[in-house]
Amino acid sequence: MANDGGRKQFWKRSSAKVPGSIQHVYGAQHPPFDPLLHGTLIKPGSKPPTTPVKLKKVSTFQEFESNTSDAWDLGDDDDELLAIAAENLNTEVVMETAHKVIQNHSKLQEQHKFQEEHLREEKQVESAELTSIACSDNRLVKSVSEGHASSSLDNASENSSMQRSQSLPQTSTPPLVSGVADYNTSVTPALTEREASRLDKFKQLLAGPNTDLEELRKLSWSGIPKHIRPIAWKLLSGYLPANVDRRESTLKRKRKEYFAFVEQYYDSRNDENHQDTYRQIHIDIPRMSPEVLRLQPKVTEIFERILFIWAIRHPASGYVQGINDLVTPFFVVFVCEYIEEEVENFDVSSLPEEVLQNIEADSYWCMSKLLDGIQDNYTFAQPGIQKKVKMLEELVSRIDEQVHRHLDQHEVKYLQFAFRWMNNLLMREVPLRCTIRLWDTYQSEPEGFSHFHLYVCAAFLVKWRKEILEEKDFQELLIFLQNLPTVHWGNEEISVLLAEAYRLKFAFADAPNHYKK
Repeated sequence: MANDGGRKQFWKRSSAKVPGSIQHVYGAQHPPFDPLLHGTLIKPGSKPPTTPVKLKKVSTFQEFESNTSDAWDLGDDDDELLAIAAENLNTEVVMETAHKVIQNHSKLQEQHKFQEEHLREEKQVESAELTSIACSDNRLVKSVSEGHASSSLDNASENSSMQRSQSLPQTSTPPLVSGVADYNTSVTPALTEREASRLDKFKQLLAGPNTDLEELRKLSWSGIPKHIRPIAWKLLSGYLPANVDRRESTLKRKRKEYFAFVEQYYDSRNDENHQDTYRQIHIDIPRMSPEVLRLQPKVTEIFERILFIWAIRHPASGYVQGINDLVTPFFVVFVCEYIEEEVENFDVSSLPEEVLQNIEADSYWCMSKLLDGIQDNYTFAQPGIQKKVKMLEELVSRIDEQVHRHLDQHEVKYLQFAFRWMNNLLMREVPLRCTIRLWDTYQSEPEGFSHFHLYVCAAFLVKWRKEILEEKDFQELLIFLQNLPTVHWGNEEISVLLAEAYRLKFAFADAPNHYKK
């Protein structure tokens, strides 16, 4: 019985310490009690419990378990001291971490400001560097224009750094002319980190001895920085070879060849056989956009020569209205290679004669490369355009049947508004700055001007579905479709349009019966 009494006394509450006391082992099922995370569960002034406490009355063994501590610990309230220490330690860690976050944020802001200032300083020498990239040993800018280029850099280096910034696709390119100058940016912001990164990629790609044209197309699809665009367009159009060492000789040969054509053919513009062609060119040039260029006699003279030589050299099509518009983007881009200010504020005749000749020859050859891919648009009866308009009608009927049916119900024919879209490559529908951005992508796409343009036109039409469906009259519908409100469009709108066109191409190009009823 004495033994029985001893056993009962053993399980009763006792303050004595015994070896081998039971401690909770915390793991995946029992995470440690964190005073910081569970502070709301502890009443002010109370000490954190060493073990979970249940409200129900505990058995004798449970009381023993919760009240016994390790017999090897000699101090009282060790668990409480450890919890307090952990709480203090965690608080210090948290405060220290928060302080570091604030310091890092301040440092990042300072670094960002420093990078912007550094970029502004670097841009003062960018023009010279890019000239050496485009053609080493001053292959693109001849000695006659060296003095002018250097003085322009000295007088407008600060403006240059601002004007040469670009945005990214989804980004884009800054505007050129009003049709050209951006309506919502009076001062071009400094390059963002993403834009600077894209610019570096272009520079690295063009700096090599052989430019990877496939990689250049991938980079250019989302837009080309303004001061990279002249050399990029010449490479993408096939005018310049990928090998850097061959570019100087190619430029000299092609420019010499063009002016040999001028010497051979241009004097015949008043001959009876060519009078009609030259007269039509002379009539169409004042209609081109932007107005600032067509009012300059020197520009008119250059355009007349380019268009007349092309018509004589391509008798299958000759000159057709609309071709005059296709010279403008090339001319504006190549003029910007030699000037710092915007084209709308610049007198082109003030450029050295040799520079103007280079711009004229380069514009002729790049336009010729473009027209080689869409020449059936301009042969007799323009069968290429007729075919593309029919394809557009079928595509829209599959993409948005409601819009197609609405146009059909009001007897609006696609030829009445889409013929100009195909003939002028949307140049009369969007500002020139948008056309230039479009052409960045067109020259990056296989058959961009012929095939991809179809999907851009389809996306362009469907974009106005709400306005189209609201019009209930043939005349109002046609007036709207021939005067779409795009005057304020910029890179963002064009990027969205191109993305939608790419989606349509992906869905329909290789599926002629896709969604067809």
